[in-house]
Order: sequence, then structure tokens, then C-alpha cells
Amino acid sequence: MLAASGGGRSGRTVLVSSSGTVAPGWGSVTEAPERPAPGDAPGRRGRRQRRRRSRGERILRWSLVVVAVVLVIAAIGYGYVRYRWGQVKTLACNTCAAVADGEPFNVLLVGSDTRVGQGTSFGSVQQAGGQRSDTIKILHVDPNSGTARLLSIPRDTFVQMSDVPASTGLAQDQKINASFDTGPQPLIATIENTFGIPIQHFVEVDFTGLENAVNTLGGINLNFPYPVRDNDNGINNSGLNITKTGCQLLNGQQTLGLARSRYYQYYANGYWHYDGSSDIGRIERQNIVIQAIAAKAKGSFNPLTVNAFLGGVVHDITVDQNLSFGDMLSLATKYHAFSPSSLQSFTLPVVPAVSSQAGDVEIVNQPQAEQVLTQFLGHAPGPVSTPPLDRYGNPIFPPSTTTTTAPPSSQGSTPTPAPAPSPSASAPSFDPTVC
Repeated sequence: MLAASGGGRSGRTVLVSSSGTVAPGWGSVTEAPERPAPGDAPGRRGRRQRRRRSRGERILRWSLVVVAVVLVIAAIGYGYVRYRWGQVKTLACNTCAAVADGEPFNVLLVGSDTRVGQGTSFGSVQQAGGQRSDTIKILHVDPNSGTARLLSIPRDTFVQMSDVPASTGLAQDQKINASFDTGPQPLIATIENTFGIPIQHFVEVDFTGLENAVNTLGGINLNFPYPVRDNDNGINNSGLNITKTGCQLLNGQQTLGLARSRYYQYYANGYWHYDGSSDIGRIERQNIVIQAIAAKAKGSFNPLTVNAFLGGVVHDITVDQNLSFGDMLSLATKYHAFSPSSLQSFTLPVVPAVSSQAGDVEIVNQPQAEQVLTQFLGHAPGPVSTPPLDRYGNPIFPPSTTTTTAPPSSQGSTPTPAPAPSPSASAPSFDPTVC
């Protein structure tokens, strides 16, 4: 039996036997296109026939995806940190010196004792309308060598004020911390004019900022060889009260108590002993706190910690308006591997005295002070216009300007010289250490 079919591409009629074979003698025939199997979606068969990717191609594809994700996360992180930095308060600084690219520069670090808006959280409310620099430190940064040094100036150092408004009643000879009453500019001017140290930037942190910084890091670890406390004739001004010895974790409030303590006592051999160095000992313990914070921050670096740290301190920090986010990012990149134990620490040499003008003060000890400043800066300090004062208000000139020194007061003016302290001197045996 024969059947007719017209499905060939030649357009000719083809006779096919009932067995499905082409009848002989009728010429060549092109078969009709194969129909897709039932259930096959259009185009699926074509996809099945595509060349399978090699293992190397698949790895490359996923590698590109991972790189893209990392870049997006990095961009988000950069933007977030920049956003956080934008929340930091800034102030104009007309007295800040310009910084040349790559050259060493000095950053004034101020711990403010302002009680404004904080009630009695940090002791009695004194000078509520103003503030004092509870801590005065200068960080010398040398980007080329990757080094950093820290100089502490005792807050009771007796000096002649610079740029302090007469309306404050503090424009006369005072303790240097009083120059911070209306903000950082008079303090910067006083430091530059008194010690010949140019200041390029400043960073101010208040009490709450220190507490929050420590708390967001999960505390700091310090080893106490003795129980310690703050005791001013039976009054604990700073709140310091460490009752046990050994390596222990301090929270923000305990750390602040240690950093602020000026009446430090340690318990040994059955009774309490005073640290007779007063503010000098306090400076040394503040340096220990700085090292502990830096060590904990370096060892706790992760996105969650960074987020908590930035969120906890941005509202308690003030910087000069020229200290940009780019500057901070560059420093962080340059010093990310810097070891806190490598930070050289200096303290301006002073001796205690009593002034009829300012009460208990610290008098700059020359020529040791000049030697320490030279070590700290890496060169001799610049010229000064208002040298530090002795207890009677007479200027104490450095050795390089002794030819212009005024005749000594009949009452005596220059303190007895003492050996200049060396940098990074070991802490007294009763002070805590980083652990």
C-alpha cells in the first residue's frame, strides 16, 4: 500500500510503502525534520547540546563573583567609617601649624575634665561653665620612619598664658591646664610659645569618651601587684578601688578611676602606702592605660568591634577641622602593625613648688627640660616668646638663651637640677602593667 507525503524540504511528493521504506526509482528524498519528543519544552534540546564549562572556567567565574562581593563590602565599610568620622565634632584651629607631606608632626592629645551635662558622675561639679585639661600629652609622629613618641606635660606646670581672653580672669600667670578653659587654641598657643613645640593637630577626649572606648573593646587587661585605691584624706575622688591582685579585666569606669587618680595608694605589708610622686605618677599610669587600650584594640580588630568602638566614641571626641578622614586612614594604614610597646614615653621634668599666685605648682627643671624636648622632637625645640616661670613668676630660660636671662630674683628662682628622666622608664613596682 502506498501513502503520499509532502513534508520533504525538496517540495516533491514522495511515495512511501507501508513498511516505511522509500519506493525505489523515485529519486533522492530529504526527510522531514524530527519533531520534539512529547513533554520537551521548545529550545530545551538546544540547551542540552551546549558545551559544558570546564572546571577551570567554573573556578574563574566564582572567583570573579567573590572578588566583586569583597570589593562591594570594602566600599560599604569605607563609606561607613567615613560616615562615622563625619559625626566627630570639629573646631577651627588658627594656631595649628601647617603640615608638610611626609614630614613629622605633633598632635596635642587633651583629656578634658568638663562636667557640663554630667552632673556628679565624675565627682563634684567645679568650673561647670568652663573646663580644664585633665591630661596634656603630645604625640610626635614620623611617617617616614614609622615611629611615634609621647610627651606628657604636668597639668600644674607654671606658665604665662597665651591667647587667653581677659574676660575669663585667667590671662595672668597660671597652671597650664587653665589655658584650656575656653578651648584648645589658647592651650596650643601657650605650648608653642612656652616650649617651642609646634602643634599641627589636636584631639580632645572627655571622661565619657574614655569610658566608652574601653567598654566597647570589652575592657583592658592590667596586672596589679597590690590592691590600690584613691584616697584624699578619706575621700575617693576618682573612684579607683581595685581589691585584688593579679591580671584582671578593667571596665571603662575602673579604667577612668585609675587614669584620674591623683591620691594613689597601694596596700602592702599590712597598711596603705601613698605614691608621693602625685601628678607624675598619675602621668605614668595614664601611659600604661594608653598602651593597654592600644594593645586591646590591635588584638580585637573585627568589623563588630570597629563598629561598636566608633559608635561609642564619636560623640565624645573633638578634633581640629584640618584633621581629615584621609589623614586618619593614612595613619591607620601606616601604623597598623605598630606595637604599643614601641611607643617611647617622655615626661617634662618639673619639681614641685608653691606659688603665691597659683598655689601648689610644678616648676620646669632646666636644663633637663631642654634635653628631654630635644630627645622627644629629634631636634632642638623652636624659639620661645614666653618661657616657663619659676615660683615667683620669673622666666626660666633654657641654656641656649642664658645670655638674655634676667638676673635671678633675690628670693631665688631656679629649682635644683635633677637628672633628666629617660624615655620609657620602667614603672614603679606598685603600678600596674599590661598583661
